[in-house]
Amino acid sequence: MSSDERRQAVPGWTSADNALVREFTFKDFAEAFAFMGKVAAEAENMHHHPDWSNSYNRVTIRLATHSAGGVTDKDIALAARINALE
Repeated sequence: MSSDERRQAVPGWTSADNALVREFTFKDFAEAFAFMGKVAAEAENMHHHPDWSNSYNRVTIRLATHSAGGVTDKDIALAARINALE
């Protein structure tokens, strides 16, 4: 599957520097932080952890498998799980 096909499998995510990237915006910090907790639980269950940042009501997530040098099926699966948390 090409990187474009992989990205299309997870709506809302874009491709940048061999990774999937998405920014989520929430009502406030508490809502953003609660979302991060849910994502953390999913990531831990999958043993696949995102690079991410939080600034007040925004959470930016970057998914890539560093050992593979880019996006893999694990990244697509985690992005889909994250999308389901919205």
